[in-house]
Amino acid sequence: MRQGVKKWRFDGRGGHSLARACAVFFATVTGFLVFAVSDVAAKPDDAVGSRYVAIAARLAGDDSRVRLVLDFERAPEFKLHYLDNPYRAVIDLPETVFAFPDDSLQQRGLVSSVRYGNSGNGRARMVFEFAGPAKMELVESSEEAEGAIHRMVFDITVVDPQAFATEVADSEWPELDDEEVNGQSSTASDDILTIVIDAGHGGIDGGAEGPAGSMEKNVTLAFAEAMKEALEDLDGVKVAMTRTDDSFLSLSARVRRARDEAADLLISLHADSISVRSLRGATVYTLSDKASDAVAQSLADQENREDAIVGASLENAPDDIAAILVDLARTETRVYSTGLAQEVISSFEGQVKLINNPLRHAGFRVLQAPDVPSVLVEMGYLSNREDEKLLNDEEWRNNTAQLLAQSVQNYRQTILAGRQ
Repeated sequence: MRQGVKKWRFDGRGGHSLARACAVFFATVTGFLVFAVSDVAAKPDDAVGSRYVAIAARLAGDDSRVRLVLDFERAPEFKLHYLDNPYRAVIDLPETVFAFPDDSLQQRGLVSSVRYGNSGNGRARMVFEFAGPAKMELVESSEEAEGAIHRMVFDITVVDPQAFATEVADSEWPELDDEEVNGQSSTASDDILTIVIDAGHGGIDGGAEGPAGSMEKNVTLAFAEAMKEALEDLDGVKVAMTRTDDSFLSLSARVRRARDEAADLLISLHADSISVRSLRGATVYTLSDKASDAVAQSLADQENREDAIVGASLENAPDDIAAILVDLARTETRVYSTGLAQEVISSFEGQVKLINNPLRHAGFRVLQAPDVPSVLVEMGYLSNREDEKLLNDEEWRNNTAQLLAQSVQNYRQTILAGRQ
């Protein structure tokens, strides 16, 4: 199993026959991740392992006072330190998965920037840069949602330069190098992001065909090659492809390739056809037991059926893949997948045409790796003449590939922070 992904086990022993049952949903109003935890008894170590999970964060305030709210799945121990040139406060945490969306902590009043991530040796850091001298104080620590969420509330207020200098002088640091203290990471081997690009279809499975005769398998391969080139321009990124030529690969084989590579991300590229010829634009899909809409269900059925059409039995998938939709190990992987999907959509907005409600979900088999965050990107629909023309335009393809690569870069720290 890929490091950094929790495994929820059913141990079958008396009163601990079930690990505590969790359901995850995204609140449509707040956008924060909430864990609903049942009252089934469980051993804490079985449930959460050694890492902590920050599931929500938000900043609110102005140039004189800012409030920071952090929600964890359990209470972490922390230390607060200060640095000058520029003015900064650092929250030193145990190893933590930052599972909240990247845009949760944006510049706000007194807080001019925020950085966070794991800093090695079982530690994590959140670095808050201030517009002027300021002090951060924990003003509230409480249990919410019947104990499922531990909430920490900090107030950040303006202080005079001498008071801030005193805080800096009183700050005690463990033995860290300058990069760790400043919340920066190097591109050592532990910080390499491994991405598998899946060019949909191939070989006897040609996929969709456009009005002008474009074959989906050719469109996806050309785009995958452009995206590989764009990603390889980034530091600390390793790229692999499920196929590099016009060859057939079953859906389960594509999943296995991502797992064999110990991939941090799987991005599957498609350009399907649909009966509504006027529908055009990009869509990003994540895995779900239940499709978000009829279009998503139709496309998932179409993609999943291809293996059977060309003679590859769907029953050949490994047992852990076949049963994974009922395995709670998928919880964290889906969190990351949704976060990546949101980054892709953000990078496309205003640059690449999107369909209405572009973030959708369905039971795509190619997304079913239990320990690899995965998204399926419909770059457009070959059934639409305008989309077909764009999909075959080299300049559009290269520009869109660059946007996809940038979305991966934007989500990089969140993925790396999830490693053990």
